[in-house]
Amino acid sequence: MNASIAIIQFPGSNTERETLMACHRAGLNPVEFLWNEAPEKLSEFDGFVIVGGFSYEDRSRSGIIASLDPIMKQVRIEADFGKPVLGICNGAQILVESGLVPGLKDHRLGIAMTDNKRIKNGNVIGVGYYNTWANLQMSVPYARCAFTHHLKKSEWINIPLAHGEGRFIIPDEILSQMINNDQTVFRYCDNRGNIIDEFPTNPNGSVYNLAAVCNPAGNVMAMMPHPERTKNGDVIFSSMKESIKNKLPSKKYTLSFERPHYEVAPYESNGNSTEWIIDMIITDNEAASVHNALDHLGYNVSISRQTHWEIKTHGDRKSVLQKIDESGELYNSNKEFISKAIAKENTTSFLVRQKEDMIGRSKLETLTNRLEIGGIANLNRGVIWNVTVNSGNLNDVLSGVLNTHLFFNPLSHDCYRIN
Repeated sequence: MNASIAIIQFPGSNTERETLMACHRAGLNPVEFLWNEAPEKLSEFDGFVIVGGFSYEDRSRSGIIASLDPIMKQVRIEADFGKPVLGICNGAQILVESGLVPGLKDHRLGIAMTDNKRIKNGNVIGVGYYNTWANLQMSVPYARCAFTHHLKKSEWINIPLAHGEGRFIIPDEILSQMINNDQTVFRYCDNRGNIIDEFPTNPNGSVYNLAAVCNPAGNVMAMMPHPERTKNGDVIFSSMKESIKNKLPSKKYTLSFERPHYEVAPYESNGNSTEWIIDMIITDNEAASVHNALDHLGYNVSISRQTHWEIKTHGDRKSVLQKIDESGELYNSNKEFISKAIAKENTTSFLVRQKEDMIGRSKLETLTNRLEIGGIANLNRGVIWNVTVNSGNLNDVLSGVLNTHLFFNPLSHDCYRIN
């Protein structure tokens, strides 16, 4: 009998058809499995693929809301039994946010996946969604991972990628262990097999040119490009079949990282800068989705969201700000407007910023280089999450909400308390 594979889909998933076809080509028996089915039914399957797409429309952060769904608790259980789990694109982001990769104790966060950065000769070529074909070089022995048995080390495959938040961020201490453990499964390379850490060879700015990583046991792999969209990627699925048949891989590795608990520092504004707080005229579906996710987790809170810009200027500040405003680059006046911070009873506001603010950097280059607006020294972009606690102890509820990581991943973001 062919191995039975659950093709796991969340609201917004969109590559189930290609994944089903790839599994059939490899001789697997794929079965569509929705996020709201009884999680315990997953125990009937031999392996799992979490497909690509835009689960919950990537609201707040790609993969984070799906990672909190009950089905992922069962996926962790099945993975601990040694069953193979493949996460493709959005599925990879879900595996990262759920802690299944890199595989730290108690599934603690050890990786972040964040905004693409396309850098060439020191300039920002682009940020956000990007699709192309990429070369993925296998950088581990073929028997190391459940999805690599039909490739040789240093061999590469050419497959498509399409994502907006595909950049792996890994602390140096963890990355060093992962390299030693052969967990850095696939890396981006050029047409000659050279690994060059610059666009276009590295299409999203991932650390170590990473395109796919596995857990210490080798049975869970998070892969950003799409092997299911081309026959070039069939080796991933045929390897999965062989690993199920022969109960591979069998060698165990360990991974440890004692990351200190993140600190939420009080926000201190720069007196030499101007702050713009942007509100929406229309309904903020992103805030609504985060509210719903917290409600399902048992938190009686209300959520709103604002965009925060810190603009440092020199010269005639009023004139510079007017030109920035008229450019329309920092907000869309058809649906947004400059507002002010929220001051409300039982409400706490958190400012979240990317540790490497590629959007702010890109906007700065656009305003100064393309639009030729002088007098801008720096731009910082962030998101303000306003949390109103409707019941329960204020500090306990806020601590629990922050620990869901819905607002930020501490490996890729900084969080500040505004009030």
